[in-house]
Amino acid sequence: MTTSTPTKRRVLPGMGMVKGLWVTIYTMFRTIFRPGKYLATVNYPKVKETPVPRARGVIALDQEACTVCMLCARNCPDWCIYIEGHKEEQAPSTPGGRVKVRATLDRFDIDYALCMYCGICVEVCPFDALSGRPSTSTPRHRWGRCSTTWTGSRTGSRPCRPTRSWKSELASLPRTTY
Repeated sequence: MTTSTPTKRRVLPGMGMVKGLWVTIYTMFRTIFRPGKYLATVNYPKVKETPVPRARGVIALDQEACTVCMLCARNCPDWCIYIEGHKEEQAPSTPGGRVKVRATLDRFDIDYALCMYCGICVEVCPFDALSGRPSTSTPRHRWGRCSTTWTGSRTGSRPCRPTRSWKSELASLPRTTY
């Protein structure tokens, strides 16, 4: 019975770095001289990719379909949805009919800095008032003062800035000497 001993290859110091540099240089020249075939990125402001149809993009609200049931705000794991509403009485359509009470949406805010785009709020909404648009851009006129809060309100937006300035708050603190 003969046992074979593995042959040891001689590895020069720094060969791993040379191989890594070769891969980097090869890829660089390949993407420079044949970008149509090997380049995987797009020039974003000029060229925009179309997202896939089922992509979870921006959450859009249909204000007329919303009944202020608060299911989306209660089921949101990040608590990034803020809703305000009030009840309105509607006159009966026929004489002698009863007065209808309907909840009306006053404010609907989504803080996109907290949102993880899970889509639970869209799935929970029983009236399809929320939908996930496969877009990554939102209408700019709907943003609140904070750049991450989308405000859909009928009565005005909630201020994101503190009411007191930091200078007046600092002035009210007791002064200490060091």
